[in-house]
Parts: sequence; structure tokens; C-alpha cells
Amino acid sequence: MSSFQIIVGSMLGGTEYVAEACEEQLILLEHQVNLHLKPDFTSILNDTFAQNTTKKSVWLICTSTHGAGDFPDNIQAFVSDLKNCEQDLSSINFMIIAIGDSSYDTFCKAGKELNILLKTKGYSELSGIRTLDMSEDIDPEELAQQWLNQIKDRL
Repeated sequence: MSSFQIIVGSMLGGTEYVAEACEEQLILLEHQVNLHLKPDFTSILNDTFAQNTTKKSVWLICTSTHGAGDFPDNIQAFVSDLKNCEQDLSSINFMIIAIGDSSYDTFCKAGKELNILLKTKGYSELSGIRTLDMSEDIDPEELAQQWLNQIKDRL
């Protein structure tokens, strides 16, 4: 059993639905879950390290891309704090669900940038980035749940 911090970057709410579906699936898989719709870096770190140390700490970041490849407003401060963090956080594992529209050349750019940033900071990637295309995927919430179920042995 792992301890998950689900960190949400959303402008219009669709990513929140995906994150809530992930929360439901992870609870069904008997993991401990905290959902952060307004992510605050310090608060998330405190939640991460307040958990029982025998549990694997995992950050599941669900983020859309806004505008010309930008991070959603609600996650910009989190990303800035993450970039400026000097603390060794290599004990934290991560996974990313990037949500976008493939008709744009910046498809899932925010999630892809976060993936690179977390790796350069020493975080351990549990699974390759999962992209969801809001212009083609009929039920992104179900796809996210299926993905978590497919990789449950790595969690």
C-alpha cells in the first residue's frame, strides 16, 4: 500500500474529474490518498512526509495544458516552488497524467515539462507519462482508472 498525493492542475474542471476518478480507483486498490485541487507545495510536502514511513510516497500529478503550452493558473505557484526547492526529495515517486487536445502543437506540454522537471530533481518515475486527448478520448476518467489498474503492481 502506498500513500498518494494527487496534485491537480486544471483551468476548466475536466482534469479535476480525471483526478477524482483516480482517487476512487486508488482507494479501491487500498492506497491512502490525499487530493489537492489547489496545490500548495509546502502543504503537499508536509502531507507526504507526515505519512507512515513504511509506505511508498507517490505524487500523481494530473494536469492540463493551457494557452500556448502554459501550466494552469492553480498549479503555477506549485511548479515555481518545485523548481526552486533545494531539498532532497529523491524518496518521492511520481506519475503524471497529462491532459490536452491533440489538435494543438502544445499537446500535453505542461505534463511533459513537469515530467522532465521531476526527473531532474531526482524523483523516481513509477510509470511513463500517460496522455489523455480530450478531443478524441470519449471517457478520460475511465481511461485513467484503467491505466492505474494496469500498473497496480508498480504502485
